[in-house]
Amino acid sequence: MIKKEARSKYKALRQKLSSDEIEENSLVIGNKLLELDIWNYTYFHLFLTIDEKQEVDTEFILQILHGKDKEVVVSKSNFETRQMAHFLMTDNTTFQKNEYNIYEPVNGLTVPVEMIDVVFVPLLAYDVTGHRVGYGKGFYDLFLSNCRPNVIKIGVSLYEPEDEIEDVLETDIRLDFCVTPTTIHRFQ
Repeated sequence: MIKKEARSKYKALRQKLSSDEIEENSLVIGNKLLELDIWNYTYFHLFLTIDEKQEVDTEFILQILHGKDKEVVVSKSNFETRQMAHFLMTDNTTFQKNEYNIYEPVNGLTVPVEMIDVVFVPLLAYDVTGHRVGYGKGFYDLFLSNCRPNVIKIGVSLYEPEDEIEDVLETDIRLDFCVTPTTIHRFQ
């Protein structure tokens, strides 16, 4: 399957999901994440859910991170440069939706990418080798390419993997794990 086909397929599948199905499966994914050996790290980068895109609800992951006293890092995207600025999420961080309905921090303490230990990566689809299909702008591949080589990359998905994403580029960064409601896929 090529990326364009995967985007169309999974956008259509997501549109069929009810908010209750998304919430229930997101909670299961959050609980499955507790099985991973990642909780000794400190800095966790988390994407904030775009409700309109029927994404996994990361609120459950956020609750786990706060409950484990982890430092949560969130990003603001520059759509001209495709760069992301990273901020520590605190009680004082304020958010607003950008023109793409993405909640972004308005202010906060910046966090250098070298400090990030674990990244939860948004995706539309992925394959059995850990190649992911995002929304097509390349933000996360660029961001991940600037992280430490040993940063842990975890996708979360409501669906199981495709056999193969055929049009993978050299600049596409593979996941280490993808967690679904039924399985933890390991790609190491």
